[in-house]
Amino acid sequence: MNISIIGVGLLGGSFALAVREKYPKARFIGVDASSVNGRLALAKGIVDEVKPLQEAVPLSDLVVLATPVNVILDLLEPVLDLLPADGTVTDLGSTKGLICERADAHPKRARFVAAHPMAGTENSGPGAAFRDLLPTKNLIICDREKSHPDSLKLVEALFLDIGMKIFYMTPKEHDLHLAYVSHLSHISSFALGLTVLEKEKDEQAIFDMASTGFSSTVRLAKSSPQMWAPIFDQNRANVSQALGDYIELLQEFKRVIDGQDLHSSLHFMARANDIRRVLEGIERK
Repeated sequence: MNISIIGVGLLGGSFALAVREKYPKARFIGVDASSVNGRLALAKGIVDEVKPLQEAVPLSDLVVLATPVNVILDLLEPVLDLLPADGTVTDLGSTKGLICERADAHPKRARFVAAHPMAGTENSGPGAAFRDLLPTKNLIICDREKSHPDSLKLVEALFLDIGMKIFYMTPKEHDLHLAYVSHLSHISSFALGLTVLEKEKDEQAIFDMASTGFSSTVRLAKSSPQMWAPIFDQNRANVSQALGDYIELLQEFKRVIDGQDLHSSLHFMARANDIRRVLEGIERK
């Protein structure tokens, strides 16, 4: 089986490393706009060779689009055009609405499987890829009824074989849920990082005073702007709604603190503590 990874970064590289362990006879072809990334992917054993898009896709049984979501939108049509008749394309994008709309307009729509692995780190590039990123994590597949059974079966089998759990949603459901549980957390982290940098000009003091709580909360602010700006743009209606809800709660908390209302402050945080019950319930599943 020939698998082309378009975008040999954190997700694409980690996918290749995990699948390679389960399918040692698979051959991986890397496609990347950066020649440095291509050489590093070869050196790390992520791919067996690097080729231009026009050469790689016609050779592929499976093409994995693992670029930023704006690039996925640009590449989806030409990749489907070049795809062999029995080939399959999947993507690893964090938005699904516009990507699925673009796929719906193509005559080879059935050969496309819209997927989103719920995994990642604040790091990027092939140097950040590692085999254990995806196993045990969740995978969301959207519009599965629009995918050819053979393509759907192939993508499901690969992700299941590397230890992922699969869930199914519509693109609309996916983008709304992800605005709250993923996209908003990244915006919060970016905003916190900016707030501290703007107010605390002494960088050494930040380093000296930073606790594990601050470090874990602001960790996502180290994420790639090139990846996240297109996500916020493509999912802007849902992200704006989530931000509005979040801002209202921040303003409520500010009023409680300004009013020296200890009882309400305790109640506010106790309400938030219920997230522990939810998360622990998810971990037990």
